[in-house]
Amino acid sequence: MKVNHIIYVSMFAAIMGVLGILPPIPLAFSPVPITMQTFGVMLAGSLLGSRFGPKYAALSQMLFLLLVMAGVPLLSGGRGGVGVFFTPSAGFLVGWIAGAYVIGYVCQRMKAVSVSKMLLANAIGGILVIYVIGIPIQAMIMQISVGEAAILSMAFLPGDCLKVTIASLIAVKLHAAIPVNREVRV
Repeated sequence: MKVNHIIYVSMFAAIMGVLGILPPIPLAFSPVPITMQTFGVMLAGSLLGSRFGPKYAALSQMLFLLLVMAGVPLLSGGRGGVGVFFTPSAGFLVGWIAGAYVIGYVCQRMKAVSVSKMLLANAIGGILVIYVIGIPIQAMIMQISVGEAAILSMAFLPGDCLKVTIASLIAVKLHAAIPVNREVRV
């Protein structure tokens, strides 16, 4: 792995930590809060994943979650430690790795530099993949049906769609400023 790849992976893990400073929005009917950190997953996938490869987007999320697992309170609301991986949001946290990878993969395959392609990539990885992993684990931990967990997760869709839109617009603007085919030298 090149040094600049390590720097970018670390930088996106740090971005996730900065987004964790923003307080979570608790929902009365769900133990999973609304956070801005899925926005960081989308940025990692659409910027880091499309430039260097999807594995680097996934590595940034793995690094972030390893820091959380080590006890660093980087999750929204100052949460950290192994215990967060035994809460109803555990599946969504693990889904960040797959979500970032899929976003990067789709961006690379589509050569996504238009807003519509970026929207599609971020919606697939940032919503669909994360929900497919997060909802069943939430259901298992809460001891409810997958259908009930899916209904609870519908409350997150409007905010996630907004995050997809903003992340896509930012990614397209940054791709225009620093073209994908030109690797940045560090």
